[in-house]
Amino acid sequence: MPPPYFVYITTNKNKTVLYTGVTNNLVLRMSQHVYQANSRNSATFTGRYACCYLVYFEEHRYIPEAIKREKQIKGWTRARKKALIETINPGICFLDAG
Repeated sequence: MPPPYFVYITTNKNKTVLYTGVTNNLVLRMSQHVYQANSRNSATFTGRYACCYLVYFEEHRYIPEAIKREKQIKGWTRARKKALIETINPGICFLDAG
């Protein structure tokens, strides 16, 4: 069986920016986002806007379906993304990737 893939959404400390991504290692990817945010790496979106707080994730079995879902969510309005987040995370609390 292939490893799981995750579509995830992160935000910044004030919850003013949302970033959607895909990975096969959520714990590692979140640590990369934290590093980029802390180093203020302006070459990356998460570094520029400090989007290192996980607020949503979903698991997929195959990478093509995960990428398709990521692109779908990226095309949504902020309000629709927020509604999706609240289906598993009412109040939009910061989640632990571990």
